[in-house]
Amino acid sequence: MKSYVVGGAVRDRLLGLPVKDRDHVVVGATPEQMVAQGFRPVGKDFPVFLHPQTNEEYALARTERKTAPGYKGFVFHTAPEVTLEQDLVRRDLTINAIAEAEDGTLIDPHGGQRDLAARVFRHVSAAFAEDPVRILRLARFAARFDGFVIAAETMALMQSMVAAGEVDALVAERVWQELARGLMAAHPELMFAVLQQCGALARLGPELLRLWGGEHMPETVRAALAQAVARQAGLAQRFAALLVVVDDEVNEAVDEAAEDADDGAGGANDGKTQAAIAALAQRWRVPRECSELALLAAREKRSMRTARTPEQVVGLFERCDALRKPDRFGELLCLFSGAARTAMLAPALLAAREVDAGAIAAATLHAYPGQPQKIAAAVHAARVAAVAAVMASSIVTGAGANPVS
Repeated sequence: MKSYVVGGAVRDRLLGLPVKDRDHVVVGATPEQMVAQGFRPVGKDFPVFLHPQTNEEYALARTERKTAPGYKGFVFHTAPEVTLEQDLVRRDLTINAIAEAEDGTLIDPHGGQRDLAARVFRHVSAAFAEDPVRILRLARFAARFDGFVIAAETMALMQSMVAAGEVDALVAERVWQELARGLMAAHPELMFAVLQQCGALARLGPELLRLWGGEHMPETVRAALAQAVARQAGLAQRFAALLVVVDDEVNEAVDEAAEDADDGAGGANDGKTQAAIAALAQRWRVPRECSELALLAAREKRSMRTARTPEQVVGLFERCDALRKPDRFGELLCLFSGAARTAMLAPALLAAREVDAGAIAAATLHAYPGQPQKIAAAVHAARVAAVAAVMASSIVTGAGANPVS
């Protein structure tokens, strides 16, 4: 029985990156032998064991055979006679098909070290085409490993997989799992570029292409994602940045003209944007916190830039439920941090939240017994007054850009 470190741990070490998890392949063993040595079985589809001391995963060397469409349509075979080379040939990319023996010797039958040096993503064998998840994984690797290119033959294979309908068999949860990891990488825009180039994006997210107004990511979205990465934003902000700042980059003069005209311009388009975001969130089974922030940003994107009076600002807070959920509104502020007027919204929200709604309610009921309907208006008026004071102070000190009218 021999064990080898395989996959990402070897790849990352050779790239000089931190190694977080180490996976092992065991050759020449049976499940019974692994259990006898204290390993704990955890695999459902094929034998995987946890080391009794390190808890690292040890999988028996295996072969696999495609039996049905999609990424679950496989039959696995494990036996002591399955060789390391047979196990490695089933892996996705050459850079992930390098094994390291216990003495440090590298086993690299498919040129993974060569492709690491050349920074090339290249599939190991035609078996790549049997698992559509590999398209998502490769796209995610593009977002993580800057400077890599996809071998022409690998891109051609991915395109043929899309044409054959393989990606249509992917379940939403697995799609989102890979996309979420890619969004949290250093260059999420590269993940979507790969998916667009191979044709998978049109199948996996047609609503996204409609939001973008075409097949390619707009520069406004690219810039918004880059800003989210630079500030180390969380997943919800990155998802919203992918979807919301897409149809234009309206300057404040245009926003002011639309507001002054009060003609409702953009309302229909905003509604279509929200519908597309909701449909995409449902398609990918996006977590609630991600979809809510994106929908909120789509609905309020004009107000975030144009709210200029205390009444408008408090109205914005109330629509966004910012008084109860200030952290979510803070995420919304980050998305629109490029607009000068948003600088005043944080201190204005703090002032509005400091209003003692309980005391105002008690005073209102005392002044108007039997008329609880007056409480909401009184609390609202107090918040408007508190925000007005903050905005007036900012004009005097030059700390803000919002005029009070």
